[in-house]
Amino acid sequence: MKLVVGLGNPGKVYSSSRHNAGFMVVIALAEKHKVSLKRGFLSSSLTAKIKINGEQVVLAQPLSFMNLSGSVVKTLLKKYKISANDLLVICDDMDLEFGRLKLRPDGSSGGHKGLDSISKSLANNEYCRLRIGVGRPHERIDPADYVLAPFNKIELKEAEGVIDTAVSCVESWITQGLSETMNNYNKRSKSNE
Repeated sequence: MKLVVGLGNPGKVYSSSRHNAGFMVVIALAEKHKVSLKRGFLSSSLTAKIKINGEQVVLAQPLSFMNLSGSVVKTLLKKYKISANDLLVICDDMDLEFGRLKLRPDGSSGGHKGLDSISKSLANNEYCRLRIGVGRPHERIDPADYVLAPFNKIELKEAEGVIDTAVSCVESWITQGLSETMNNYNKRSKSNE
């Protein structure tokens, strides 16, 4: 069994923000597999189960704010008896150009508060993460304001394709494994999609 967690902030005000790229991928995966993300009794996340090539997969969106995602992820791993080796966390990344994907087996948080929270809660940074490039703001724009703002008009036109590619990347991670998926998706940038 695998756990795929999309990071974001709950609430309508954040629904189309750059910081919610992880949420968007999980929603797209749920829609593709014709399931609805639902909140369980006393649950701090929305979840759904899907099957990909015979592999059971739990999709999840933590309902805590981004900076508090760690305890929710830890609870989900325990609830479903899933190892951190079978966890994939999807998040935005300002250090990648808009639309570029980067899958990694482990690593530092790179300053991402959601990843930092997860690594601290698990006392471990050895879990897969798929970073979705949202690009850097202009010098005069506060990075926090930038990621919490919606995609601009140009980005919005491309965002659907980026999310679709990220969905394919997640499915490949499940069916083809980490190495092959990294080879196929990490080389791509928005210019050769």
